[in-house]
Amino acid sequence: MKVILTEKITKLGNIGDTVEVKTGFARNYLLPNGKAMRWTRENVALFEAKKAELQARQDAAKKSAEANVDAVKNAKLHMIRQAGDTGQLYGSVSTRDIARMLKDVAGVSVESAQVLLGSPIKSIGAFDTKIALHPDVIVPVKVYVAQTQDEIDALVAGKILTFGTKKVDEEKEEKNEEKVEVSENKVEETETVAEAE
Repeated sequence: MKVILTEKITKLGNIGDTVEVKTGFARNYLLPNGKAMRWTRENVALFEAKKAELQARQDAAKKSAEANVDAVKNAKLHMIRQAGDTGQLYGSVSTRDIARMLKDVAGVSVESAQVLLGSPIKSIGAFDTKIALHPDVIVPVKVYVAQTQDEIDALVAGKILTFGTKKVDEEKEEKNEEKVEVSENKVEETETVAEAE
């Protein structure tokens, strides 16, 4: 479907660009959200009449996004989640979770699509991501995910968390001690049996 963009959209184009997009994308996202209009001769004339207004709105949105840059940069995105012994999360941290936390912590409302995470976070650690407040205003942020606040403080300090090694070693030692005790008991039993004969 051919549309005229009414605002700048990353990886698609600038205001006024005529682009070809999939019909579903246009009908479900671009047109209902006012980000584009169908390409017709009438709409081209309408767009030219409104171009200055749309450009002013775009500039205002960019200024608003730039005003929130410091709030987003200084936001402490610390997430406490349940995880297994290996540091693997029970579930994951998604773009929606990060968007919600950004609103709670910094008071900045963003859609989950504006969180440029890539794939969901599935383990404990520190992760780099970006928040696109506007197509021209992209802010890098760090997300810390851990089981406790102490672990988050360690991650913030730059320490590397290790999982499972201590517990596994302790379990191995306990099993070895049990085996030694069992084998000693067997030796004692065979000695008593030999004495009885």
